[in-house]
Amino acid sequence: MQRREFLFASALAPVAAASQASAAAATRFQIACMTLPYSPFPLERALTGIKSAGYKYVAWGVNHRDSSGKMRPAMDLEAAPSVAKQLGARCRNMGLEPVMMFSTVNFEEAGAADAYRKRIDQAQAAGIPNIIAFGKTTREGYSNIIRNLKAAGEHAKGSGVRLVVKQHGGNTATGADISRIIADVSDPAVWMCYDAGNVLDYENNDPIPDIQACWKDIRAFAIKDHRNFPIDQDCGVGFGEIDHYRLLLPVMRTGLTMPLACENIFEPLVPRPAVAEGTDRLARRSREYLESVLAGLERYLSENGPKAGPA
Repeated sequence: MQRREFLFASALAPVAAASQASAAAATRFQIACMTLPYSPFPLERALTGIKSAGYKYVAWGVNHRDSSGKMRPAMDLEAAPSVAKQLGARCRNMGLEPVMMFSTVNFEEAGAADAYRKRIDQAQAAGIPNIIAFGKTTREGYSNIIRNLKAAGEHAKGSGVRLVVKQHGGNTATGADISRIIADVSDPAVWMCYDAGNVLDYENNDPIPDIQACWKDIRAFAIKDHRNFPIDQDCGVGFGEIDHYRLLLPVMRTGLTMPLACENIFEPLVPRPAVAEGTDRLARRSREYLESVLAGLERYLSENGPKAGPA
């Protein structure tokens, strides 16, 4: 067996386990674009651009520059749930289903639990099932993380909202680190949003073996890529060094609905687009790339059946 065949076969081991656990039910992927890449432009322009790029799903980013040139939150932490409900309705009227939003507060902070309660109320009102949470890039405040996530999980009961923790260095450097947090919190509202770009970026960990150790805890993806050569730089999916066929293979048969939200869509080494139309082009390219990867993996698994993984 050649090395590349061995690596691909190794990646299939969790697929075989997932198939047994969920009767080989296919994962229902929601390819989304975050409004985050459109931060230099108004939120409304981000939504129209994402729709024009062919997306059906959207994730609310952090800040956007309004028509006066001032940066404003996509959803202010202090906004009433009714404001989030209105923005959710606006997205749906455009043909975009909102599937994720950012917590915007590091979970080590003393006030994180209160902030998460506000976000959960906003997400519930907007009909958004996932809130992205993460922390500082240093390994400190672990007990605060567990305490704050437990409090948030308690508040999320019955809301239809979950917190999905993504990699951000420090206590969340890898999927294995986040799986430890999930186990220590032990709440059905706390899961993982896998960010392979950050796994490779912050501490130069390889996301391919990492995801094989944590795939059961994943409920969403923050999609970006990363290059270590010729410079250290995050970039759009397919522009970097991460093999997304091997990355997504373990979660192809979970039976879950799982957002794949593009967080970075940009080309490495060259300046980011100065006009929104350039961002539209890159958003479309990311969607098409992910659609191609998923179609290829689905065909591979369909054609190989039980032979796709170890007995």
